[in-house]
Amino acid sequence: MFMNRLNRFVIFITCAAALGLVLLPGGAMAQQDLARPTKQQVGWQDMEFGVFCHFGINTFHDKEWSDGTLDPATFNPSELDAEQWVRAARDAGAKYFMLTAKHHDGFCLWPTSTTDYSIKASPWRNGKGDVVREVANACKKYGVKFGVYLSPWDRHEPCYKDKEAYDEFYKRQLEELLTGYGELAEVWFDGAGSEGREYDWPEIIALVRKHQPNAMIFNMGEPTIRWVGNENGVAPYPCWNTVRKDDVLEFSRGAGRPDTRGSVWLPAECDARIRRNWFWHSDDAETLKSVDELMRMYYRSVGHGCNLLLNVGPDRRGLFPEQDAARLREFGAEISRRFSKSLASASGKGDKLSVSFRQATWVDHAVTMEAIQNGERVRRYVIEAIVENEWRTVAEGTAIGHKKIDRFPPVHTKGVRFRCLASEGKPQIRQFAVFFCGSPAGGEKS
Repeated sequence: MFMNRLNRFVIFITCAAALGLVLLPGGAMAQQDLARPTKQQVGWQDMEFGVFCHFGINTFHDKEWSDGTLDPATFNPSELDAEQWVRAARDAGAKYFMLTAKHHDGFCLWPTSTTDYSIKASPWRNGKGDVVREVANACKKYGVKFGVYLSPWDRHEPCYKDKEAYDEFYKRQLEELLTGYGELAEVWFDGAGSEGREYDWPEIIALVRKHQPNAMIFNMGEPTIRWVGNENGVAPYPCWNTVRKDDVLEFSRGAGRPDTRGSVWLPAECDARIRRNWFWHSDDAETLKSVDELMRMYYRSVGHGCNLLLNVGPDRRGLFPEQDAARLREFGAEISRRFSKSLASASGKGDKLSVSFRQATWVDHAVTMEAIQNGERVRRYVIEAIVENEWRTVAEGTAIGHKKIDRFPPVHTKGVRFRCLASEGKPQIRQFAVFFCGSPAGGEKS
């Protein structure tokens, strides 16, 4: 019996060594070179929830993609109110707001000097308007971070066929956005339509670094955040924050895989729609997602350590439809109801953290956050509760990263604890908190 245990231990140590790990007391394993996020990445992950806004000439034609031939004269949002958009986002708890400054059709929502295919050629504000400016100002007023989406693929611009000419054209557009609208939280480079096309990424990224050094770069060039691989607002689990250097650009094609031994910190953003479509359509109001559907999305995005970027498309008036704005606020209110105040919380270093109550209390959620500035350390853990005077496992998992939300059947307990079963280095838990949210009997895995 002793020799069998010894043999198993030797095998375990051999496998750990092959992974570059060293066993420490309490089940922890040390590795010298854990990838770590930048200060900007930590701040971005702390925002957790943003609102995406697809708006443009497509809005006026019930289209998702157009080919760059739609008449700019059809763009005329007579009641456009960017403050209404941003207030709805803020009231829902969103910390950042992303606007499609130019989609694949090439129509620009700011008065760019690079092309006449923009709001300058529209009747809106007599051709003197600037949607990007109005959204940037609204974000500043309401304390929401602002970001821009600028499609590399341009179906209108004639010089797109000339790689060098278009690279210069695109860099001029990007520089206008980077320098004209204040601080940006994120710059979104959408890879759709660009299959097989190589842009001048070294100079494009250099412009972002020069003018917006704190902005996150989504998906292409030299990304600092990655696409999760779908448009459903759902991250796989586990969804580790680190990737191998050679895999960084694979995520733009949905082909990359996170890796606990990766040397690059590259957190994921989960983009999704509140309706069926990205742009507003006249016939899809019935596809508006319910609060329950949005909460399931939240558990599988923010609850898996990722950011959620939820799209709401303004209508032809230039307003969020009333039911969409209301649903967004209802979603935010439900997040707040469940998670704004914990029953108890703890933080610290080591493989155990516990909270206790003077009287038995109903609990059905645990939220655990690592101090990710020190790397992602936890590899396997359990959540346990005292039931009938003994510790019983109520949830278990692998990745925690920025945040892991575990929900489980309600337990009536005087104590709950987090216990790390495997880690790289000593676990550093920023917060372990428990909640009672009124989950249905039987619970639901997250």
